[in-house]
Amino acid sequence: MIPRGRPVINEAGIAQCAGVPLATWRRRDAPTFRERVPSLLPESRHLLYDLAQTEAYLAGKPVPALPAGEHPDDLLTAEAAAALLGITTATLRSYAAQGYLSPGRTIHGSRLWSRREVLERRDHAPGRGAGGGRRTGEPQGPRKSHAYEGDPRLGVAREALAVAGGAPKGRVAVELAAAHGSTPRTWERLLTAAAALRDDDADGRVGEEREAQA
Repeated sequence: MIPRGRPVINEAGIAQCAGVPLATWRRRDAPTFRERVPSLLPESRHLLYDLAQTEAYLAGKPVPALPAGEHPDDLLTAEAAAALLGITTATLRSYAAQGYLSPGRTIHGSRLWSRREVLERRDHAPGRGAGGGRRTGEPQGPRKSHAYEGDPRLGVAREALAVAGGAPKGRVAVELAAAHGSTPRTWERLLTAAAALRDDDADGRVGEEREAQA
């Protein structure tokens, strides 16, 4: 987590501030530095540090403490955001790709989401609770072409079909339920919808090829 409004720096930047090559800094200075200034994103492969803490350490001054507690403007990694939502990181990225969550922002290679946005998504998911679904008096809008249209899980189901080969649909559904929640029966329906969309795409491509040949 990157605390609200805190500038950060990566190890390449730290080595530059120290005036040494990155490889030298990692070999000679990094172990002691990491003991005093822990990474803000320990669950990520990208090591980022608080800039104010880093500058204090390099200047030989006491390392200041980070803000205590949680704040809506904290920035969370995919792992932390997924944990808040009760889903896997793969589903979180599917949400972002489908527009159910913003793409987030990338800082020094780490993709991050604000705690505010993640909590809003958790507490007011479409179709759930006071913040979800159609409000009384609102027009119904266009009819869906199928029950799962717009469901971000549909993208997960399509990806699963692409790598499943000839595996039975029931077994794939059980694996998806274990990985992403919901029931195997729900995932069977999602897999059926995803397969139909894939067939429609294939038919569309065949039609286009025939038109091109005509």
